[in-house]
Amino acid sequence: MKSNGFRHIAAIVGLAALFVPLLASQAFAHGMAGKDAEFVANNVGPEILPFIYLGAKHMFTGYDHLLFIFGVVFFLYRMQHVALYVTLFSIGHSITLLWGVLGGIQVNAYLVDAVIGLSVVYKAFENLGGFKTVFGIAPNTKIAVLGFGLFHGFGLATKLQDLNPSADGLVTNMISFNVGVELGQLLALSFILVFMLWWRRTASFSRYAVAANALILAAGFALTEYQLTGYFLNQGA
Repeated sequence: MKSNGFRHIAAIVGLAALFVPLLASQAFAHGMAGKDAEFVANNVGPEILPFIYLGAKHMFTGYDHLLFIFGVVFFLYRMQHVALYVTLFSIGHSITLLWGVLGGIQVNAYLVDAVIGLSVVYKAFENLGGFKTVFGIAPNTKIAVLGFGLFHGFGLATKLQDLNPSADGLVTNMISFNVGVELGQLLALSFILVFMLWWRRTASFSRYAVAANALILAAGFALTEYQLTGYFLNQGA
């Protein structure tokens, strides 16, 4: 990619970063709240269908997870490739979601969400050819998607751990929640693929693919900045 192209991308990222401090404190919050949070916190015993629903809802509305998936499939044209990468991502986040909650593995929610933001940055930067252009390397995307999937799973786990779910029925409920996460991911992926199939058939795809990934890159930086800001502000709390 030409240097002026990277200057344009840097300008987009910089403008996005300038607006991050203006965002409301809940703009990037997508943890469970309201009746969903109340249900998880007060539930005792196995509740398969409700937890499947909660898992699907959380993934379908989890913009950080969806941005990463969008970046992953952006330049994948064959369904077997889509299936491979999405499966790797699912394996990663399923392992750490279940391990985190059932094994009581505690991680800092701000820091893990900051890494999730960086995963969005990574994928967009790779889509833009940044690694080859700037560093002269081509990272193993399969390993990266699996690795970042592990962090996404811990991100999901922290949302549940914050609600201190009952140990009674926990295994059943967490497996059900994870099934719901996969269903929500498949539903969201279906919408993404339909959109991509349509967009790729238009002339605008070749014109705006770079700009779209630059915006994804900027969103990833904004997510990371927000989470790191929350981490440092809450150190003394």
